[in-house]
Amino acid sequence: MRYLTITYHKKLSGKTDEVVDIVKNLKTSTLQMANVILDFKEQQVVKCSLDGTTVDKNWQRIRDFYYQHYSNIIDPLEKAYSQLKNEAQ
Repeated sequence: MRYLTITYHKKLSGKTDEVVDIVKNLKTSTLQMANVILDFKEQQVVKCSLDGTTVDKNWQRIRDFYYQHYSNIIDPLEKAYSQLKNEAQ
């Protein structure tokens, strides 16, 4: 898996649901619907928009923010790609 995607859905009650997924390839629907897409292979922010506002695509800042909440998902992604980089060298 390569990408961490986060999609926010607003409910009629005013609450927001957050859907987190890990995908290998990006589909057009994911690019359109996800609010945040982090590429762990290239260590870049593919997309980051919250409430229609595009946020600065600073990898370290956004990665650190989501790491606070999803370290159990991010750690294996980073470990996998750091091993691949080491093997390539």
